[in-house]
Amino acid sequence: MKKNGESIKQIGQALFIVNRHAKTALEPSQLYHLKNETMRKLIKEKQAKKIGLHYSNNPKKSRQHSVLLVQVGDYYFHSPPNKEDIKSLPHLGKLDESYRNPKPTLSLKKAKDILFHYLHWTQPKPKQKHRPTYQSAVQTPSTLSPFYHKRKRR
Repeated sequence: MKKNGESIKQIGQALFIVNRHAKTALEPSQLYHLKNETMRKLIKEKQAKKIGLHYSNNPKKSRQHSVLLVQVGDYYFHSPPNKEDIKSLPHLGKLDESYRNPKPTLSLKKAKDILFHYLHWTQPKPKQKHRPTYQSAVQTPSTLSPFYHKRKRR
């Protein structure tokens, strides 16, 4: 994938979709890992920019902490800061609730494909879902137990 403005825009859209799904997923760790690794690589390649620190809206153990604000194209994301970020970046205070990222139209599968391609990772094979087979509602004597005996009518 080329690192031009259009591909950065596409990566930003994919990150937005992955982040949105991670917030409501039952098992969000894989999606957050994908998001954070992508952002780490974008920052390293100078394709994304660290803006500053915000206070988190979700305090850990009733204690306030800060999150790193990162810009990827037209999109802004939060991620955990490291010690260097805390020392070197300006603190922007409380999160601005009025700003919203643009809404992309992208499926989660397509978003994950874009990010896996960018990171040069191979996607794990999806787990085979075990689907139970249901017997028909009407059971014939051949489908019942071998000890089944038809009652005699009187």
